[in-house]
Amino acid sequence: MARRTRMRARRRERPTNRPFGARYALGMPTFSPKPSDVTRAWHVVDADGLVLGRMSSEVARLLRGKHKPIFAPHIDTGDHVIVVNAAKVVLTAGKEAKKVAYRHSGYPGGLKSRSYTEIMANNPEAAVRAAVKGMLPKGPLGRQMLKKLKVYAGPHHPHVAQLPQPRPLAHTASRQQGS
Repeated sequence: MARRTRMRARRRERPTNRPFGARYALGMPTFSPKPSDVTRAWHVVDADGLVLGRMSSEVARLLRGKHKPIFAPHIDTGDHVIVVNAAKVVLTAGKEAKKVAYRHSGYPGGLKSRSYTEIMANNPEAAVRAAVKGMLPKGPLGRQMLKKLKVYAGPHHPHVAQLPQPRPLAHTASRQQGS
């Protein structure tokens, strides 16, 4: 019984000006950004000649906000990204002919498949959007981040009023397609 009262006395001696569990922490408390702390910029990425996966990972990084010092994984701190010339994106190692996109209707025998050659010919915006979507977090936060992505097949976009800054990406196609 004496031991229990000593522990209660020690608990009472704990200083009240620091939170419980902070006795081992040194320095500043963890910064968590608030929605008012987030400022969103607009970036334009020209996909002409860029590799789809490498471009998509950089676009996903911008959408998440990982390039900012206030990044937090549980808050959308990212910027708006406009991808132009999506029809000129490249898949390496002959993947455009080999790679297949599947979707299922939910019914028996409802599996549909399309090659990336067909997708890039008919709807290149969907290919870029799907590649970026796969690199974002799953759930409501990822869907919120994906809303800030605008993809256009040609070189023009209607977001001139937002004054987007061009974002050059160093990743270009290192090999010719099919080699």
